[in-house]
Amino acid sequence: MNLLLDTSVLIDALRARNQRREFLAGLVRAGHILSTTVLNIAELYSGMRPGEESRTEALLSGLLCLGLSESAACLAGKWKFTYSQKGRTIALADALIAAIAFEQHCQLLTDHRKDFPMLDVKLYPFP
Repeated sequence: MNLLLDTSVLIDALRARNQRREFLAGLVRAGHILSTTVLNIAELYSGMRPGEESRTEALLSGLLCLGLSESAACLAGKWKFTYSQKGRTIALADALIAAIAFEQHCQLLTDHRKDFPMLDVKLYPFP
């Protein structure tokens, strides 16, 4: 199965929190493909602490990086608009990440499940 790692998961793995490194290693051993998006990478680098650059690069080197297509951008915009009409604010970055996950047939692995209410997006369950 293809899994898309959201920024919260990447940060936990980078900072050795919540046993995320072990969890992700188990997923790889089970045959899952781990990926992230260009947006998550930008978010990760924007919050990088001093001394984390080499660990960040090492972490990212083991992941498939998924880009943003025009069709995913359109879908994200439609989702953001639709939910705003219902009174629900979705961050543009989250809508874009969700659209990439949907388009690339990935399940999204995130701690912030409430940020991804789109019914078309499959969220991978944490144990």
